[in-house]
Amino acid sequence: MTAPTAPAVPAAGAPASGALPSAARARNTRETWVALGFIAPTLLGFVVFYFWPSLRGLWLSLTDYQFFSTSSFVGLANYQRLLSDETFWNAMAVTVWYVVLNIGFQTVLALGLAVLLHRLTRSVVIRGLVLMPYLVANVVVALLWFWMLDAQIGIVNQVLGWVGLGPIAFFGSESWAIPTIAFVNTWRHLGYTALLLFAGLVMIPRTLYEAGRVDGASELQMFRRITLPLLRPVLALVLVITVVGSFQVFDTVAVTTAGGPADASRVIQYYIYDLAFQRLDYGYASAVSVVLLVILSLVAFVQLRLMRANESDLS
Repeated sequence: MTAPTAPAVPAAGAPASGALPSAARARNTRETWVALGFIAPTLLGFVVFYFWPSLRGLWLSLTDYQFFSTSSFVGLANYQRLLSDETFWNAMAVTVWYVVLNIGFQTVLALGLAVLLHRLTRSVVIRGLVLMPYLVANVVVALLWFWMLDAQIGIVNQVLGWVGLGPIAFFGSESWAIPTIAFVNTWRHLGYTALLLFAGLVMIPRTLYEAGRVDGASELQMFRRITLPLLRPVLALVLVITVVGSFQVFDTVAVTTAGGPADASRVIQYYIYDLAFQRLDYGYASAVSVVLLVILSLVAFVQLRLMRANESDLS
């Protein structure tokens, strides 16, 4: 017959059974509340300024809401009207043309500038100088270039006159308006985009470039075989940010051309502003906004999938 086993006695000072799990739960609860306290302001701002306006805009797109009249539910009538709206399709074509110019110039120039910063210098002062145009308000930049490019008193046209090229109506010509706006925004955002790409270049190990030099690779070959493949995830993110931002161009157009001349610079965001705040047709303006949201979501999704933004060649 075996002797009965004595119950285990906790050591002096040791917590009793069940005390440790309860203490851990209490600590986790406190940490959860602290985390929620930090998240709450941002979450509140997101709900108030993004989520609720999006839901409200979606509802308004299904009505004929106008500021000084009663509204009624019209279903998809606004979207049907949009299909036959020539001004909408012209605005989309103008916006796409602007996006192509802006992204083409900005991405190529920013990538070249980022490579120069990475290979030649890492001076904080130079990086600050590169970023300075982005720190100026977009309206101020637009006004500055509007005056500089003025056909009568602009310094740029004065210089062109000295070399015999004559004045050019940069903002007043149908063929020059969108390229000029693309140039102005490229000038402002170039430094910011270059620094984003520079941050991706810093993550690439320098030993890869040293190995390339040992193998006799030229700078162009190392750029094609090392820099571009390893920079792909960052480049994909930058392209998504710049493309979505380019589709939402508004302030430069509002300050310089107001959609003219002859709707040559009436981008989609300015058309939405015109519908809502000048014609007071909020229902139809909301429908155009919802369509733009869907288009931007699809564009971002396709970009991320095609460029495999969630994969890296670094191992």
